[in-house]
Amino acid sequence: MKQLILFCCLIISGTAALAQEPIFKKVPGLGGRTSGSTSGQQNGSDTSKSAKDNIMGFEHRDDKKDSINISFKFLDSVRNNRIDSSYNDFDKYFSVPSSWQYLGNNGAAAYPLIFTPNLKPGWDAGFHAFDIYRFKLEDTKFYKTSKPFTQLGYQLASGKEQMIKVLHTQNPRPNWNFGFDYRLISAPGFFVTQNANHKSYRLYSTYQGKRKRYAAYFILLGSTIRNSENGGITNDSSLSDPNKTKRYSIFVNMGNAAAFTPNPFNTTVNTGNIDKDMTVFLRQTYDIGKKDSVAINDSTTEYLFYPKLRAQYTFSLSNYNYLFTDIAADSVLYKTWYDTTLRYSKDTINVHEKWSVLSNDFSLLSFPDAKNAAQFALAGIRVENIKAQFYRATGIETKNYYNMVLHGEYRNKTRNRLWDVLLKGEFYLNGLNSGDYSAYATIDRTLNKKLGDVRLFFTNVNRTPSFVYNSLSAFNFKNATISKKENIISFGADAHNSFFNLGFRNHLITNLAYFSGYHTTAQYTKVINLVQLFASKKIRLNKRWNWYAEGVVQQTDAAAPVKVPLVFTRNRLAFEGVFYKNLNLSTGLEVRYYTPYNGYNYSPVMAQFTSQDTVKLNNRPDVAAFFDFRIKSFTAYIRAENLNTASFTNGFGFIHNNFAAPHYPTQGLMIRFGVLWNFVN
Repeated sequence: MKQLILFCCLIISGTAALAQEPIFKKVPGLGGRTSGSTSGQQNGSDTSKSAKDNIMGFEHRDDKKDSINISFKFLDSVRNNRIDSSYNDFDKYFSVPSSWQYLGNNGAAAYPLIFTPNLKPGWDAGFHAFDIYRFKLEDTKFYKTSKPFTQLGYQLASGKEQMIKVLHTQNPRPNWNFGFDYRLISAPGFFVTQNANHKSYRLYSTYQGKRKRYAAYFILLGSTIRNSENGGITNDSSLSDPNKTKRYSIFVNMGNAAAFTPNPFNTTVNTGNIDKDMTVFLRQTYDIGKKDSVAINDSTTEYLFYPKLRAQYTFSLSNYNYLFTDIAADSVLYKTWYDTTLRYSKDTINVHEKWSVLSNDFSLLSFPDAKNAAQFALAGIRVENIKAQFYRATGIETKNYYNMVLHGEYRNKTRNRLWDVLLKGEFYLNGLNSGDYSAYATIDRTLNKKLGDVRLFFTNVNRTPSFVYNSLSAFNFKNATISKKENIISFGADAHNSFFNLGFRNHLITNLAYFSGYHTTAQYTKVINLVQLFASKKIRLNKRWNWYAEGVVQQTDAAAPVKVPLVFTRNRLAFEGVFYKNLNLSTGLEVRYYTPYNGYNYSPVMAQFTSQDTVKLNNRPDVAAFFDFRIKSFTAYIRAENLNTASFTNGFGFIHNNFAAPHYPTQGLMIRFGVLWNFVN
């Protein structure tokens, strides 16, 4: 009911949004992509028309009143960014990027098809199958806007799937901004015990003192992940059975006892994962340096400040709650998959642990060039207090840990904006993850408008395996602790210009810890060498037709536990243009394809993707037709996905499903409709 009420509010708000004038202006060379602020309407007016409108009671809107200047920065970034108002890429609207694979339902566990190593040293619980649906601290945008800005989005899809997005930000005062993000994903699914319901929220605020010496950054974010698990279907051939076109009639491995009702407001998880997380973040800074001021007029003075030394204190508190529950656990399955003996043939099982991480960080920053705040050196120390609670049959076992971390950073983004150099690292001096470290270096060079940017980077991380590989973890069933540290070296280069984008990565991984089965863990002692090449380009075929091509080639040792397709490619063929002055249109076909490979298996209890060498995923290309358009500040899109599942076996139907993992089929035909409103309050 809450979701229904919120949707009604969105519809009412949308009516007002449609009356808004454009809030962005076109950026030259991007073919309809927009960013920044708007210009006002043309000078001159139709006197007779104005008089008629006034008689009818209408009032002409002043376009300038709806113009807005808005930009944002990420946490720990010095780069100003503009809002991406492009409308022709579905990755902007959907919860899972096209380079990821999710297990057949929006909200289900997902993994990247393009490999990315875990480069986070220190404590890590080890549960990342649902990370793509969570709001993250490092993704928080701190805005600066001349007027309150709101973005509302709603998506409806086959199977009563829904997604709601809300963003709002405003500056009540020039030196104070606040805002919030909210996202709801509700997907009942097409198979038994597949419903997902995720909620994520984020509140943020920035403040700078009038004299510009003091500044504060505040973030409160959290997520609730509710995802039912069915363990995959029992027999892949059931998909082509003419008597099982209703997918909830196909038998699955877990949760068969639960009655399946595709209700979008059903958040009950009888078999599956219920994860919750919450983070409070507060950073305060105070500068010492040279003050200055500029008189704007007789009554207004703009204060300036050029820092030489900055004291920075950062506080954060994070809570994590991981729970797997099964109220009708099959004793045979749990004995086979997890080597666990239950008391009854149908029993209840709960696997549960909680974590709390309290962090206090104090840093000093020095600014060699007083007039360039993007050049600085930082040195700091951080103390982490970590508390764990493991729920066992004998009671709750509590453990307390700590980490002491030294960290430093040097940054220099030159005032001519041609060079951007970053060196940073951290070392775990003592505590639970003693000996962990990370070192990162990158250099960016802007060549010119034609040749674009070139970037080189190098990183080396030495990390303790995630805690799920520790025998104390509630999710570690009868495995010895894996304590030998993983070491990852990554280096590469990127080139971005108006012609194409190119990239190269080389990952060298030693002592990788991984799940070799549903509950068994292992460590790969050999060096894994994984090479990746990236390329993307917009190809203009003629005045109206564009081809967006992107591809990745990645290669590694077949015996390694890291499993990746050799080639991943995504192509969009689109008819595009601006019609009737305000109608920005993009329609065409999108094709995603990756070569056959031994895709990961999935362990529902552990919420882990596991390495396997027996089943090769050999899918058809994923094909979708799309129709996207934007009229001023209103955007809408319609998609018909999984056209590749069309089959004439036993009559026509969309039953030739692809597989996301062994025994995890993806959906058949999916129709998605969505709208997005941007408007100035």
